[in-house]
Amino acid sequence: MDIRQLKYFVAVANERNFTRASEVLHIAQPPLSRQIQLLEEELGVQLILRNSRPLRLTEAGRVFYEQALQIINRLDQLKTATRQIGLQQRETVSIGFVPSTLYGGLPMLVRKLRQHYPDVDIQPVELTSTQQIGALKSGRIDVGFGRIRGNDSTVARTVLREERLVLAIPPDSPLAANAGHISLSELNGQKLIVYPKEPRPSFADHVLSFLNDQDIRPSEIHEVREIQTALGLVAAEYGLCLIPSSARLRSDLHYRLIDDPRITSPVILSHRLNDNAWYIAAIKQLVSDMYAKNPPWLDVEHNVLPGTGLPPSKKAAKEKKAQKKAP
Repeated sequence: MDIRQLKYFVAVANERNFTRASEVLHIAQPPLSRQIQLLEEELGVQLILRNSRPLRLTEAGRVFYEQALQIINRLDQLKTATRQIGLQQRETVSIGFVPSTLYGGLPMLVRKLRQHYPDVDIQPVELTSTQQIGALKSGRIDVGFGRIRGNDSTVARTVLREERLVLAIPPDSPLAANAGHISLSELNGQKLIVYPKEPRPSFADHVLSFLNDQDIRPSEIHEVREIQTALGLVAAEYGLCLIPSSARLRSDLHYRLIDDPRITSPVILSHRLNDNAWYIAAIKQLVSDMYAKNPPWLDVEHNVLPGTGLPPSKKAAKEKKAQKKAP
């Protein structure tokens, strides 16, 4: 077994297809299939179920995939760290993020980090919430901004805010006739588009759990890989989609806030447990400073800060009122 075989297996597991994996790796399919077969023979177990479309991993394959990914990431980290030390390069902080956080405060945070710490190389890395856990454990990233609550005991999580969900609606839909709040029950019997398709669990499962909790049954659920595709299908009148309120990307759609304030998507800061690196405290302080200024993306109606039960501007108003009353 060598690192090349691990990379081959990870590519096949990611693509769920030998042909696509061979294209990604820039090798022919027969030698790729042969290397995976040799790997299975060496391990003495089957890693991939080849008779399914797309390909699926066996239970042993899933375990092997997670471990292989960590080994590859650790090797990349080792190469990068060694080069930085050898070339006396500046310190690097890698930040994992899910794409929807780009429509909220993450760009501002990255700008502020670069302004406050110009000698540090800030590197954003796009990863799903689930992938961020493995990336933190392997050292590929230093902190992550995701949306799915996990239960890994080696990762510390801080909920920065709860962002309410809105329903994206094509403009000619009867549901677009009203600009007010809308009940989640309106999704009964409707076509629903969810994302991302994989890996799971994901934001798609987060949305589907809300529907299951309220016994809401869409007529059809269509899974896609990313939010841009989902909103494009809404614009094509293929269905409806629940998204975080900050991700209202398309101006040709109608958006209505879900009337239940419990229907939210958290923005979660994650890092390795017991990691006391300077950048963790720095990031938390910068986030707190940003929230205190009530930027446009932290709009009044669509966000709630943890522990307050209040949207940001109402929290600030309450604090200001309390200060006036103080002797």
